[in-house]
This record gives sequence, C-alpha cells and structure tokens, in this order.
Amino acid sequence: MKPDWDKLMEEFNSSPTQLVADVDCTTDGKPLCDANGVKGYPTIKYGDPSDLQDYQGGRDYDALKTFAEENLKPVCSPSNIDLCDDDKKKEIEGFMALSADDLDAKIADEEKKLEEAEQSFKDEVQKLQDTYQKLSTDKDEKIAAVKAAGLGLMKSVKVAKAKDTKDEL
Repeated sequence: MKPDWDKLMEEFNSSPTQLVADVDCTTDGKPLCDANGVKGYPTIKYGDPSDLQDYQGGRDYDALKTFAEENLKPVCSPSNIDLCDDDKKKEIEGFMALSADDLDAKIADEEKKLEEAEQSFKDEVQKLQDTYQKLSTDKDEKIAAVKAAGLGLMKSVKVAKAKDTKDEL
C-alpha cells in the first residue's frame, strides 16, 4: 500500500483544499494518532481535521484516488458555513451559542455514548467468544467419547468382515 499512498500524496501535494499525508504513529506523530483513535497500522482517516472518520474502502491506488477525488473537499463546518444546508446551519449556530463549558459537557456526553457502545460491543464479543469456547470444548469431549466408545474398533471390524466376505468368494 505504501507505494500507492506515496503516489497519491504526490498527486495531491499542490491541492489547496485536499490534504493527503502520512503520520508515523510510532514516533513524533504518536500524540496525533492517539488523539484521533488510531489503534492499528496502517489506518486511513479523512474529513474535517477536528472530526476525522475511518476510511473503509480499497487500499489500491485507483480506489484511494477515486475516494480522494469524490470525498476530500471542503464540507459543511463552522469554517465553511456557506456549504451547509439550513438545518446544519441552525445546528452549528446552536452549538456556537453554548459556553465553552456547556459545549465541553455535550461533547463529553456524546463521547461517553461512543465509549459505552464500544464497551457493549466488546462485552458481547467476549460472550460470543466464551460461548464458542464452550461449544468447541463440548464438541471435542463428545468426539473423544464416541471414539472411546469403540468407533475406530467398529470400523476396523467392518473392514475385516468385508475382507473375510471377499476371501470366501
């Protein structure tokens, strides 16, 4: 992916509104990566710098270029209010009217919802993992019990009997 990404960065390097860049999350870029929820590498993020989204598309040059051309453009935001529809403008104005403390509280509430959703997901995945482990253990025990009950010996006897029948003919 690195050569395709480098090619994409070169193609967009003179764009006044589209930034394609990379950050080394293992060195000086670690605080930026931590602040934007980067947990694995490579991770591609896009959108408003204050609200980056995870990219889920293809990782080859053509897919990346198509996505960049279609999605890396100025979007509705407080700094681009002219790009917003009336409903978004009203929503932004409402947030702008809040005090810094009230806005921080609202942000914290919404981030808590995200954390709760993530925790709920992890808890449910763990339950699935525990169920899978139990089912796998149960299956292994049943297989062992069937084999211990003489399945292999029965099959050997069947083959021996078939051989005896052929020898008699």
